[in-house]
Formats: sequence, structure tokens, C-alpha cells
Amino acid sequence: MKKLTSFPLLILMMVLWFPGTNHAANKELTFGYITPGPDTWYKRDVDGFVLGAKMLGIKTVVLNSDYDVQKEVSNIDSLVTQGVNGMAIFSFNQQGAITAANKCKAAGIPLVTVDNCGQALASGSDIVAAIDFDWKAMGKNYADYIAEHFPGKKVALITGILEHLPVQMVTGAMKDRMKELGKNEIVAVRDGKYNPAVAVTQAQDLVQSGTKFDVLWIMNEDMAAAVIRYLKNQGILDQYTVIAQNGSPVGIPLVQSGELNYTISSSPGWEGLVALLALNQYVSGESKKTHQQIMLPVIPVTKDTIVDKTKVVPWEYDPVWIQLTKQYFPELAAHLPEKAP
Repeated sequence: MKKLTSFPLLILMMVLWFPGTNHAANKELTFGYITPGPDTWYKRDVDGFVLGAKMLGIKTVVLNSDYDVQKEVSNIDSLVTQGVNGMAIFSFNQQGAITAANKCKAAGIPLVTVDNCGQALASGSDIVAAIDFDWKAMGKNYADYIAEHFPGKKVALITGILEHLPVQMVTGAMKDRMKELGKNEIVAVRDGKYNPAVAVTQAQDLVQSGTKFDVLWIMNEDMAAAVIRYLKNQGILDQYTVIAQNGSPVGIPLVQSGELNYTISSSPGWEGLVALLALNQYVSGESKKTHQQIMLPVIPVTKDTIVDKTKVVPWEYDPVWIQLTKQYFPELAAHLPEKAP
């Protein structure tokens, strides 16, 4: 048997270990991603998925459902017809991910779900992984924080769309934990519909109705920013403590100024990257695990942690994504380069 000379051996090692190389049978891969609509959160999730694909030399096809059920089904069918090697779906309705799972199973296409709250998993659908934020843990965290820092204070909630499962999970966990701790009471729950104008109307009604509350929890920072402006214009912001969710570019300056007391970092961009890595790990053959529930960590944000990117995870790409992926999901991060292309 001939021995490899040093130069061919070096070339072989580079081919095998170069981090941007995809190892799925040395063939070019194409992954599809179905996004629910045009909102910033969804766009950033797509950005993270596409960036991860570029890092690994994978092509992507991104289709937008524009909150239309029939269009979502058509998008699933389109990706199946195109013969993608793997698919991710971020559905805006409870049935969307299950429909995708059934169609992908029939076509032999691996699927990951994004922000599906484990619904497809619970249905018994065949999927590689469900990538989610831990909404129940978030709700518990908020209740613990409020109990510790504002014991005895009354709490009002302005949620996202009440029918959405993440809203039900975070608020339900918050209510349960508050009852368990016995230090705070939720006196009102209003539907903000993820719409800043609606959130302001709800806040205005809470104030003018005479509802007694001290802490105002708002489900995202676009809504929180609008409500804070309203309270400031009325000269009553100092009467309330505002808490929100997302750690978004809109919310971080408000935490820094002290107008927003507390939030939890939830980077959709990082979530998209993790979804891509989970899908690729399966398609590449490195893991044949299925039915995985992959939860991104709960990372609280206060004025004291505002400059730490590992605590305030950017929504748009930052090298800290790679650092955090290696910290929390080392198996998924195995082929990530140190820097994005």
C-alpha cells in the first residue's frame, strides 16, 4: 500500500475538515424555508437560517405564506416538487406544521419546525426537530422577577394575539407561578394583537377605566415602546413599571434609559441559525435523531447586562451567535466557522 506524501495528505485534510464544507455525501444541498409573513421577527429568522446555509455551502429557497393558509400549503407543495433536501417551516397556524410533516414524510424530506411550541411533536408527526423558545420557562421567569422586585404589586398584561399558543403558554405559566408564590396578582389581561396602536388603546383603556395596577407586562417591545410613549405623553410613566419581551433593537435603548425595567432576550436570527444546523445535522448523516425538542435558553435582560451580547443576543448576525451556539448546542456547532462569510 502506497503512503500518502505530505502534500496530498495536506490537501485531503483540508477537504475533510474545512468548516464551510458540507459532508452530506459530498453533494450540493438545497434546503427550503417557509416563513409565515413579512414581520421583522420572521425576516430575522429567515436571515439566520440563510446565513447558516451559506456558512455550510447549502443553497436555500425561501417562500413567504403571507398569513394565507392556502398559500402556505402551496408553498409546501412547491418545495416538495422542487425536491429540496430538507425543509423548515415557521407556520402561523396550528395545522401548518402538521400538514408540512405529513407531506414531507410522504416525499422523504426531513423537516424541522420553528416556533411551533411542540405542536407537531405532540401530534406524533415525524419531524427531525422542533426549534422553540421556552415560553413556559419565560412565564415562570417573569413571575419570579416580579415577585422578587415588586412584591405585593398588581400586574396588568397586554399580550400578543390571545389565540396564539406562545401567548397562552407564557401568560399561563406566569399566572400559575404567581399563584404559587402568592406575592402578586394579575388584575387584567388585554389582547394587544402584536399591534402597537392596539396596545396603546388597551393601555389607555386600562388607565382610564380606573383599574389599579403597578406593573404593566407587554408581550413585545414594539408594543411596549408605543405604550411607553403614551404614558410619557400623559405624564404618568413614573406611576408604572413596564416589563416586556424580545430583547429587540427597539427595546434595548428603553432598557438602557430605564423606561423599560426588564425584558427577556429572544433572538429570531439565532433561532433560524439553530434550525438550519439541526436540519443539516440530520441530512448530513451525522445524527439520525428525530422528534427532538430544541429549546433556546431564557436570557434575562436588565440595565446591568445591557452591554453583554451573550445576554442581549442581537437579532441580526453577530459573531456571538457562533459563540452561543458552541456554548449551548456544541454538537450542532461542530462545522461552524469562527466568522460568517
